[in-house]
Amino acid sequence: MRYLAAYLLSSLGGNKEPSVDDISSILSSVGIEIDNERAKKVVNDLKGKDLAQLIAAGSEKLATVPSGGGGGAAPAAAGGDDKAGSPAKEAKSAKKEEEKEESDDDMGFGLFD
Repeated sequence: MRYLAAYLLSSLGGNKEPSVDDISSILSSVGIEIDNERAKKVVNDLKGKDLAQLIAAGSEKLATVPSGGGGGAAPAAAGGDDKAGSPAKEAKSAKKEEEKEESDDDMGFGLFD
């Protein structure tokens, strides 16, 4: 993707046919090492092609890909005669709070620490 993005950036800048050197200079300006084989492949695959037509064709293909959600949530179950202050219900909520506190103990560490 980075080679394609660099190719597109170069063409947006007015370069009709970006080269491997153009891609290399764009990627190296942001500290990315370049793989010449991949850059050559992108340049050769896109040589002589109209980028606007390629983007339009790709958009048409993406339009057929399902990307919707799973629909609405199921309705909540109706409650019974359970009293709000019942000992069993209080014990359950106390237990949930304890579990929640215990699970938060290891949240002080970052993903990459």
